[in-house]
Amino acid sequence: MSDFDRVREYLSGLQDRLCAAIEQADGEARFAEDLWQRPEGGGGRTRILRGGKVFEQAGIGFSDVSGTKLPPSATAARPELAGASWRAVGVSLVFHPNNPYLPTTHANVRHFRAMRDGETVAWWFGGGFDLTPFYPFDEDVRHWHRTARTLCEPFGGEERYQTHKRWCDEYFFLKHRNETRGVGGLFFDDLHGDFERDFAYQRAVGDGFLDAYLPLVERRRDTPYGERERQFQLYRRGRYVEFNLVFDRGTLFGLQSGGRTESILMSLPPLVRWEYGFSPEADSDEAKLAQYLVPRDWLGEAEA
Repeated sequence: MSDFDRVREYLSGLQDRLCAAIEQADGEARFAEDLWQRPEGGGGRTRILRGGKVFEQAGIGFSDVSGTKLPPSATAARPELAGASWRAVGVSLVFHPNNPYLPTTHANVRHFRAMRDGETVAWWFGGGFDLTPFYPFDEDVRHWHRTARTLCEPFGGEERYQTHKRWCDEYFFLKHRNETRGVGGLFFDDLHGDFERDFAYQRAVGDGFLDAYLPLVERRRDTPYGERERQFQLYRRGRYVEFNLVFDRGTLFGLQSGGRTESILMSLPPLVRWEYGFSPEADSDEAKLAQYLVPRDWLGEAEA
């Protein structure tokens, strides 16, 4: 089995495991599967859970796609790859819960190869996971980051965690709002030092996501809330949409490379609202969110 096929097999199985775990956590709804083919090459499986007891919408997509020419969003950073053919395989997920006290979350793990004349000229791994709460709890954020740090331990320990945490903070930043999308996590791209080690790290991130997120589901799924919290959740979801449509490189690559629009935009929430000039009441729970939308050393503060 080729190295690429090994990665593909892992990611295909990861989608299955994630779907099974989320169906169990929701306890009511099931994923519907949409199989699709890409005319230029490859295809995928998009799975969507809607109207669940816990999740208003949860999307988990697997794709293995290829093309004969890289789009501008890819060659801008790697001009030496202009004109190369490519193949990419990955799993991406976004969960939008019903309860405003349970955070939205995103995760992605992917592998990319560029080829000329049938020979690989570049390869890399990328991925990570991040958390977007609307009503944050310190214990939840610290659990999230402790899990991230633990899975980094065999791959450089604290240095790996700090590097990829910082990358996450910087990547998921809404420049026009001067705020992070949430409380961060891990983000990495262009990881191509040692294939076996880098593949093992990708597996650690993919497998570690449920350890990071499912405890939050159990803590917050039944927290009482009212219309005020629901309306604030819908308003803050607007920031999620802004980031994905303006800054997200995966969205841009997918659209520029002729990807399947429905699967690329599955990350968008089913309901969202915008409000001109919204300002939360001083000292309210809604106002406190701003304190969390700046990069912080969550674990250092807790352990000092």
